[in-house]
Amino acid sequence: MLAALGTAIPSTRGGASPKTASPSPADDTPAPYERRRPEETTLYQVVQEHLDTFLAQVEQETGTGLPQFVQNEFKAFLECGILAHGFLHLRCGDCAHEKRVAFSCKRRGFCPACGARRMTETAAHLVEQVIPHVPVRQWVVSFPIPLRHLFATQPHLLSAVLQVIHRALSTFVIHQAGLTHAQAQTGAVTLIQRFGSAANLNIHLHCLLLDGVYRLTDGVPIFQPIPAPTTAQLQALLTRIITRLLKMFTRHGALMEEVSEIPYLTNPDADADPALAPLQAAACTYRIALGPRAGQKVLTWKDPSLRLASPEAPQSPGCVSAQGFSLHADTYCGPQQRQKLERLCRYITRPALGHKRLRRTPAGEVVLQLKTPYRDGPPTS
Repeated sequence: MLAALGTAIPSTRGGASPKTASPSPADDTPAPYERRRPEETTLYQVVQEHLDTFLAQVEQETGTGLPQFVQNEFKAFLECGILAHGFLHLRCGDCAHEKRVAFSCKRRGFCPACGARRMTETAAHLVEQVIPHVPVRQWVVSFPIPLRHLFATQPHLLSAVLQVIHRALSTFVIHQAGLTHAQAQTGAVTLIQRFGSAANLNIHLHCLLLDGVYRLTDGVPIFQPIPAPTTAQLQALLTRIITRLLKMFTRHGALMEEVSEIPYLTNPDADADPALAPLQAAACTYRIALGPRAGQKVLTWKDPSLRLASPEAPQSPGCVSAQGFSLHADTYCGPQQRQKLERLCRYITRPALGHKRLRRTPAGEVVLQLKTPYRDGPPTS
């Protein structure tokens, strides 16, 4: 049901995620509080109208219902921000002004309001309390579609994947400084994103890595920056990561190697939930999971003028790819670029779904406006 629903939008830093008016830069007057109205959004209306049908169809076609925690996530979303499901009645002791603040679900699934609040809080914490005032580079590692499906059905493998990748990246940075692990240390914050910009299932890693190392000099930690990686260095690093990951998958029994044969993945659905597995597989490949159009690609609207006017974009100099893997390291924040760093932290901690890119056509279809057009021209799907 959510195969064509939204991406996340940033929100202003705040506590209870109220909907507020944006003051002008010169205006220090606090913006007036306005209660958010989730029942007026496209996402809420779609879930409210089709949830019962969706749950029944999953149970009918798979022989079992969705796990209870998934059902609870949907039901909590439908109660989030709705006054009928509970609220705080606040009254000012000085002016006697009153207002009602609806309870939030505080879930970590797909609720845009609670996800946006957690995004702002996490980003502020990272910038103000965690990441020092030194250069930071974002490293993004993405995986082939079969591995995305594997990670979705066997999430315990992500811990081992993260260890392999973090070790490779930190070693690269330390060696770039001309040092060894015994002489220097670096630091990183990694977030696992499970969605793509088209609301598809795309498990990938965003790693904020200090662009340099700390070494002790007379007992005092001194930061030593490093030069930006070259394309050749990135390609060699990605090859090293792929080799180590394939060995790790083999040790864990997720990958089989035979003499004179290409390695292949074992059945990723062996331990998967029977109801979630087909939904996850469809979400990885932009396909419809249930109903009369099951297995077909999600409908995409294309704009021929965009395709004809825009030649295929060359690969970014800070991005390399091989065997379905990609490594991107072109986003950099200087030691004084704290606002840019906070925007980056918001981006990597954003929720999966949002409201602004979702709309309904007069015919009732749900349209997701993509952040950027694909190379072949489609701006929406």
